[in-house]
Amino acid sequence: MNKLEVADQNQNQNQYQSNYFAIEFLGHVAHIKLNRPEKRNAMNWDFWRDLPRIIGDIDRNSSARCIVLSSTGPIFSAGLDLSLFGQDVFSSSTTNKKNEKELQTPQNFMNFLSFLQESISSLQKARIPVICAIQGGCIGGGVDLICSADIRLATNDAFFSIRETKIGMVADVGTFPRIVKLLPEGIVKELAFTGRNFSAQEAKDYGFVNRLYGSHEALIEGALEIAKEIASNSPAAVFGCKKVIDFARDHTIDEGLDWINMWNASMLSQSELMEGFRSYKDKTEGNFAELPKLKDHFSKD
Repeated sequence: MNKLEVADQNQNQNQYQSNYFAIEFLGHVAHIKLNRPEKRNAMNWDFWRDLPRIIGDIDRNSSARCIVLSSTGPIFSAGLDLSLFGQDVFSSSTTNKKNEKELQTPQNFMNFLSFLQESISSLQKARIPVICAIQGGCIGGGVDLICSADIRLATNDAFFSIRETKIGMVADVGTFPRIVKLLPEGIVKELAFTGRNFSAQEAKDYGFVNRLYGSHEALIEGALEIAKEIASNSPAAVFGCKKVIDFARDHTIDEGLDWINMWNASMLSQSELMEGFRSYKDKTEGNFAELPKLKDHFSKD
């Protein structure tokens, strides 16, 4: 790594400061860690505010070609921080003399919930792939989070739980619209109705996670290895794969074929193809173009 690349990485790591996450750039890979182990990585305000900012900044600035999202301590995440449930948006009081509370609370709640949903959706909306590396328990909001990732990896002792049912609510931040496309409907309903723990081996058997690892250390090593392999490919081609696969998942085969036609007709690059052929033949790292930086239209610059 040359001095300019080291300087760029140091600038990146200074730019993405967070009270909740620890961020590290390893070549073309951004490693983002949930870093609140003393609270079992419960998702507080810092999590919900910082996640879309960090993911969005990395994506817009083309700071990495792949993101690994992992965690610290024995548990990936215990879900939403209970302090969030003390907010006014969860109140059902209708004591206001003009019934303003009765009318406004549902609307405030919808706005608050949209904020949480959009935070989680930042993973899916990013142009670059996101790999989630899960150790120990992944509960409630943690399941919302990992369902938005492109690839899920886990330790052998990991487990998952749609725990919201146990506390009298329906999971609403993103689990159901996504998990029904990742698991058979009957399994999803069983997990949702019971709120039981879903083991890593079950998750692997049903294809919810790609691979299992014997330890947290091996999990992180494996996740970074996959991310490095992804990052060695053309960023434009990987971005195209993510868009086309997501579109095909939600549409008919004919619609998916038409989408691929349009994508390659407009996005296929002769220079990227030639570089890909050259690097594959020579068994060397390809010198591919980075994704263009995206202008922030709300910026004053």
